[in-house]
Amino acid sequence: MHRDPDAPAPRIRAATAADLAAIVTLHTRARAAYARARVPDAPFDTPAEHARGHTLWDRVLDREDTPVLCAERDGTVIGAAAYRRRADPDTVTLHQLHVDPAHWGTGVGRALHTACLHAWRTAGCSWAVLDVLWHNRRARTFYARLGWQPDPARRPAPDATHLALVLTL
Repeated sequence: MHRDPDAPAPRIRAATAADLAAIVTLHTRARAAYARARVPDAPFDTPAEHARGHTLWDRVLDREDTPVLCAERDGTVIGAAAYRRRADPDTVTLHQLHVDPAHWGTGVGRALHTACLHAWRTAGCSWAVLDVLWHNRRARTFYARLGWQPDPARRPAPDATHLALVLTL
């Protein structure tokens, strides 16, 4: 999808337990979309994937130390992000940032990222880190455009599936 200049900016807010089903659905759709780019015929949007996503997000939404933000348009949740401070109080880890593929390219991911940056800077963090799937070129490009760089302290192994990125706040 290409950026729609007429699309209203999403509303970013704290997620609640009531958002669980919507977050699981958009997360499963997003994972299926980027995984299909690598393995076109594999069934990624399955009941098992929904169950796995439900378990993951239920745990995340229940953690007091892991803020979850969601993006919505017209009352529909279309994106979500979750992060956690590390043992080093200057550093935060972005664990999840997903946008429903129907809304890719409409500014939802950037709006979630901007909200995260604001929260991290307000909390006094100096660094943010994340791991991105090596084969997810769309996500790698997204993060590069926002200033994320490969983490020089965490070089990928030759058989690595993830790339560690870092952002100076």
